[in-house]
Amino acid sequence: MHLLTLNQHDKSLPSVVTIGNFDGLHLGHQQLIQAIQTQAQAINAASAVVLFEPQPLEFFAPDKAPLRLMGLGEKLFRLRALGVHRVGLIHFHAGIAEQTAEAFVQQCLVAQLRSKAVWVGDDFRFGAQRLGDASLLKEMGQVHGFEVAQTPSYTLNERRLSSTWLREVLRMGDMETAKQLLGASYTIRGRVAHGQKLGRTLGFPTLNIVFKQQPAASGVFVVHIHGLADVPLQGVANVGKRPTVDGVQHRLEVHVFKWSGDAYGRHVSVELIHRLRPEQRFSSIETLKQQIECDVEQAKSWLLGSFCV
Repeated sequence: MHLLTLNQHDKSLPSVVTIGNFDGLHLGHQQLIQAIQTQAQAINAASAVVLFEPQPLEFFAPDKAPLRLMGLGEKLFRLRALGVHRVGLIHFHAGIAEQTAEAFVQQCLVAQLRSKAVWVGDDFRFGAQRLGDASLLKEMGQVHGFEVAQTPSYTLNERRLSSTWLREVLRMGDMETAKQLLGASYTIRGRVAHGQKLGRTLGFPTLNIVFKQQPAASGVFVVHIHGLADVPLQGVANVGKRPTVDGVQHRLEVHVFKWSGDAYGRHVSVELIHRLRPEQRFSSIETLKQQIECDVEQAKSWLLGSFCV
């Protein structure tokens, strides 16, 4: 396990720990993190989150693993913004999969994180063949001097907050509900990369962010862009595989209104505010250009409050 320091703290302090994927960092995750921070402050400890990369299901059954809501870099960025002190980052591989539950507790929670409290769900399973559970964790806590807290079920509108729910609303393009689940607009953050410059030849230059994995959202969106100016800029973006052009690599392409400049290598954050339409394949580049023109006009109209289909 690699210990990462996200926010400055006394490194001699013990930890209050929670373990999970934390994909999307929705309001349920945020409330849990606030809970461990409150306890950490009360007992003079540091807040810590244990993450696995890749996520276990991605290792065991990559074809069945859910679409990622955020990459590791974005997750660490958000955890830092939430005030988490430490992250225990575990590279998940065959050796880790074979590690016993007892060894995980002794090596990670006790030796490295010096845990005073560990927060887990009722259905928490860990260790080889998922033999470890909350009961075993409590038994080991009595031996090693840490308490185990059960994470409550956080809800919104009487429904349990979950990454699965967030993926559902993103798949449907329901960005307003996604905003309610997250407490903010769904945002993609990344480094601007060189593209094929096709947008420039069509009259709509774009910023390109390439994904290592397929994103949970897809389609054409009205967006706000942070990181290029002192204030958020407006634009329109396509998230997907560009089926008309190559249809191979997933990427975010952003056309920024009223801005020009060199953004290559810079980190930007793109808020997906409203989905205009799903991504689709067009019969020709000319037809694609006409649709982009329409998307730009619809995005500007929506931003002015007069959007109509």
